[in-house]
Amino acid sequence: MLPRHRGFRVYIIDTATIAFLILSFMGAAIASLVLSTLAILLLSLLLRVLDRLIWRPYAITQYFKKQGVDGPGYKFYKGSNEDIKAMKREASGLILDRRSHDVASRVIPHFIKWASQYGNVFLFWFGTNPMLLINDPEMVKHGLVLVEGSEWARHRRIVNPAFTMDKLKMLTGKMADCVRVMLQGWEEQATRSADKQQEVEVSKQFQELTADVISHTAFGSSFSEGKEVFLAQKELQILASANILNIEFPGSRFLPTKKNLCKWKLERRVNNTLMRIIQRRLDSKDSSYGHDLLGLMMEASQKQRGQRMSMYEIVDECKTFFFAGHETTSHLLTWALFLLSTNRDWQEKLRDEVLRECGQQVPDADTLSNLKLVTMVLLETLRLYGPVVQMARKASQDMALGNISVPKGTALILPIMMIHRSKEIWGPDANEFNPHRFKDGISKAASHPNALLAFSIGPRACIGQNFAMLEAKTVTAMLLQRFSFSLSPDYKHAPIDFLTLQPQHGLPILFTPLHV
Repeated sequence: MLPRHRGFRVYIIDTATIAFLILSFMGAAIASLVLSTLAILLLSLLLRVLDRLIWRPYAITQYFKKQGVDGPGYKFYKGSNEDIKAMKREASGLILDRRSHDVASRVIPHFIKWASQYGNVFLFWFGTNPMLLINDPEMVKHGLVLVEGSEWARHRRIVNPAFTMDKLKMLTGKMADCVRVMLQGWEEQATRSADKQQEVEVSKQFQELTADVISHTAFGSSFSEGKEVFLAQKELQILASANILNIEFPGSRFLPTKKNLCKWKLERRVNNTLMRIIQRRLDSKDSSYGHDLLGLMMEASQKQRGQRMSMYEIVDECKTFFFAGHETTSHLLTWALFLLSTNRDWQEKLRDEVLRECGQQVPDADTLSNLKLVTMVLLETLRLYGPVVQMARKASQDMALGNISVPKGTALILPIMMIHRSKEIWGPDANEFNPHRFKDGISKAASHPNALLAFSIGPRACIGQNFAMLEAKTVTAMLLQRFSFSLSPDYKHAPIDFLTLQPQHGLPILFTPLHV
């Protein structure tokens, strides 16, 4: 027991007090340090926000102005987005003359207006991101040869062998089978009608057809699962299109909102389905991965020593060629039917060529290569109504385009629709349907050899362009063998950019069977 000494008791109290004071001081110091650190972090964050929202847009605007490049101006946080939405909303109410192909003012009214004000090169803003529009084919050529990232280049080297014409020729039979089923349905419906005609909304029909074709040619016996991937990706496309011009709060894509939950669910369905298909082939004891596009791609991946793609990389490639192959071809076919319906003389010319080269036989890859007029019409369709309205590239480093210095991070917008309608490039009939311009090939169709940009050019040219053209020729030839067709009186000429160029109100066509 401690002695009850007054001095000892005082000593105990003083020691406790001192310890308490020391701890209190240390706590206050730590709290002060934490608060100071938080204040510095908040100040740093505030400065970064101010730089992103105010200083950087101002500095970039001045940087380009000194080089003679102007534009509509940056508006706080939203950039040019609200102006674009307002102009697109107003243009969407226009119904054009069905024989007019001067549709750019309806599809890209903002680019047309700004080009008239600021010239062929101008700066606009997607939120806080600078966009440099370039409407000059030589500058576009230099912008398109940019290759963004070694990973993309590695993927292209691996996948290329699967898309050679020799490999694709093997798929034309599957394409023709899908087309035959669709056309037989149209013939049966037409023969049952009183006037022996059948009205078909071909935009939807071609989307279903090309989904079937890509499902069969890409996934073979797993086509039903491939179709499931298509449906899920279609829903994802609709979600993306609906919000493409909306500026989201930073980090909002990670929040469990209704839209995000729906998006994540669809992405899981796409990824899980594709991985299931791929894994079955990896586990198969068959020496071949299959003779469809997926099998050819997996085989090419295995043969590239040291360049093999992972499961996730193959999944990404599948999603890419599924979306691109479906969208490009379905809308190419839609607009080709529109042009042949409004230019009946060309419809007859093409039918004569198809019957001369193919007769009533299902065309194969060799006979399709002889269809010169069909090719010319499809190329002119891609010029006037190409599915891709614009392309974008990002400057991965400071670079020069012509006499303009472009800082790293600037997006280059290449307005394909405007370039395809330039009278300086294509001549005074640039807004008219004239397939004869392609009689000597693509490079001699315009004043610039790289003026047709429907499949891009350079190292990033569309790897699936041969596939798309084979499919489009097959469908066109088989249609001409069986039907004559014309526009429905109900058609409203209203092209719209919905990620790809589409008829806003559909495309109803009247089909009359040639053999009943």
